[in-house]
Amino acid sequence: MEPGLQPTVEPHAQHDHPNAISPRPFLKWAGGKRQLLPVLRRFYPQRFNVYHEPFLGSGAVLFDLINSGHLREQSVHLSDVNADLVGCYQRLLDEPSIVISHLQKLESDYRAAPLIHYYKVRDEMFNSQRATIMTASGPNPDAYSAELAAMFIYLNKTGFNGLFRLNSKGKFNVPQGRYTNPRICDTANLLNVSAALSKLKATVTIRSFEELLDFSNKNDFVYLDPPYAPTSKTSNFTSYTSSGFSREDQQHLQQVVINLATKGCFVLLSNSTAPEVATLYDGNQEALRVGLKAYKFPARRSINSNGKRRGQVLEYIITNIHA
Repeated sequence: MEPGLQPTVEPHAQHDHPNAISPRPFLKWAGGKRQLLPVLRRFYPQRFNVYHEPFLGSGAVLFDLINSGHLREQSVHLSDVNADLVGCYQRLLDEPSIVISHLQKLESDYRAAPLIHYYKVRDEMFNSQRATIMTASGPNPDAYSAELAAMFIYLNKTGFNGLFRLNSKGKFNVPQGRYTNPRICDTANLLNVSAALSKLKATVTIRSFEELLDFSNKNDFVYLDPPYAPTSKTSNFTSYTSSGFSREDQQHLQQVVINLATKGCFVLLSNSTAPEVATLYDGNQEALRVGLKAYKFPARRSINSNGKRRGQVLEYIITNIHA
């Protein structure tokens, strides 16, 4: 393992661009990278062609790249296999004012009766409307309405820990979170997100990480933040879709990462320090051969069923980019 670099907070460059829009993640997402950004910034390439992010989630790295001036003229391809997430991004990109209007109404009704309203939206509205656009692989994001997108944001802001979880029948079943006064509709930020993605002509699609090999080229920048391999039997938070993310998926991802590095892409990957990840990257000869190095950095774990187990842990950053 390469010696870990000391994480130092580097100032954002967004103030150097007075006309820049400064969007922030508008969703909470398990494994979000906001607190790890000071470390990840050390590995951003100064120049690259196209930006790809196949495990989009809350988009913390995407928005950090925008605010730091790394993303200006490049094409941006964002993707995820979570069709609800993709549908939400698409509607916010295309119909921000309608999404915001629905979300403002949801927030107003929530204030009047939080408990009753949450479960009404979850069970009678979101799951019901979602079922009308369901396909064999999940909801059709192109048919995702602005109202559904607003409900997705609402449930994310008011549900337990911002989790997205489906039961065996494909129904969203996250219980209400314990919030006193959650901020549900941040109108200014939602408009900033939509404007920033529109300016970049960003595409947001359902696409598996394997398809990166067909859409990426030399000098493209690829950031990958897969569902983390669990470090214990009680820390598995990988089921952000009904199919989860298995040990075999981690192994397949390693081969994709190696092929991306072989093509000459700039690759940056986050993952846990689970033994299976260490075997794939830390001292792995195939990974070393293409210039991939594994670094360990401290990060703060905020999601665990046992509050006493939340705290600082080590995470891997795997990359062929020199800090």
